[in-house]
Amino acid sequence: MTEFVVIRLGRTPDQQVEWIIVDDNGSRRSNMFAGSLAEAAVRRQGRPVIVLVPALEVLTTTVDLPVRSGARLQAALPYALEEHVASDVDILHFAAGDKYESGRRPVAIVEKSLLDGWLALLAEAGIQASRVIPENYGLARIPGTMSALVEDGRVMFNDGEETEFVLEGATPSDALVAAGRLADRTDDAPPEPSGHLIVYCDATDEERLSHDWIALRHELHSVDINLLQDGALPRLAVTVASGAGVNLLQGSYGPKSDYGSWLRPWARAAMLLVALGIIGLVAKGSDFWRLSQEEATLQDQFTEQYRAVRPGTNDPVLDPVGAVNSIKRGLGQSTAPPVFLDSLHELSAAMVQNTAAEVESISYRAGVIDVRVSSPDVETVGNIQKAIGASGAFAATIQSTDRVGERINSRIQIREAGS
Repeated sequence: MTEFVVIRLGRTPDQQVEWIIVDDNGSRRSNMFAGSLAEAAVRRQGRPVIVLVPALEVLTTTVDLPVRSGARLQAALPYALEEHVASDVDILHFAAGDKYESGRRPVAIVEKSLLDGWLALLAEAGIQASRVIPENYGLARIPGTMSALVEDGRVMFNDGEETEFVLEGATPSDALVAAGRLADRTDDAPPEPSGHLIVYCDATDEERLSHDWIALRHELHSVDINLLQDGALPRLAVTVASGAGVNLLQGSYGPKSDYGSWLRPWARAAMLLVALGIIGLVAKGSDFWRLSQEEATLQDQFTEQYRAVRPGTNDPVLDPVGAVNSIKRGLGQSTAPPVFLDSLHELSAAMVQNTAAEVESISYRAGVIDVRVSSPDVETVGNIQKAIGASGAFAATIQSTDRVGERINSRIQIREAGS
């Protein structure tokens, strides 16, 4: 459960404000107070603040847009509603609420200068509002029932669905006519009662509008009048505290992302991570330097021994393995495996299995044996290829086949498997 301080601003900056403490369950947590914004700021005691602004200064309507939310919705609202406002859209601020069941969205429109003035008054008193809501959204919507709140010659109205507005110098009957829920009769035909109306007002307005109540009871199924013992604010406050209404703090007036506060809890961990990274780089650099020194020492030792074996060699030895193999070849030691003899053994076994074929020539170079074979048909050449590769030690590939008379001349290449 969260408690809120709900502050209702006056119609002019010099009017005193009203405030009350309520929770998000719709319960009052204090009496209603009146005074200056500075006094309200003292009493908030860390609670989040919801500010109600004068409904007569804000146009409330609905719009049907396919855009979901966010910056795209903020950008689309002025174009969708510019024909419904008398002022230039550039001086107006548009804010949208959550969609109704019908898919339409409630929208509140206010002049930017007015909103700037309200926020300046709050800032001067040291108050940062979490929400700024037109006060007529505090009149709860009851499905299937019309609601009206009468106060100081103004009538706040909603039809329980999507229509909600405020009229000045009007009666509840005027509000129903404006909403299309009551015919503006000019004949003497008896009305058919339809609809239910709940009215909130003080005792003075109840008596002042007594004739209106009589007329409405002839037009509607029921008219239920509730007296406001402590004024309108307690009724409005419990509704907005439960989440109702369009928050004007959107778009450029919305809360700014404080990335610093998000990153602050991770500052120490980030510093440790950077320190570990630096230590790792230093350790890698140290290892690289040490290994470079060891390599240089071994290179010097090998060069000294190599020059002892081959005097007169002054050039640096860049390939120690190649240098050792060169020495072995000079001493008559072969550094290559006995590929040629082993491959001849495999070829001989393959020719024994295919006696119709004859070997015409054999050549060996760099571990690759080229064999030219004469056979009666291509199938015999394929059999020889398979026989050579049967042991898995060598791989044979047919490089070419040519028909010469009645015979097939082929070239088969043999090499170690995997080479």
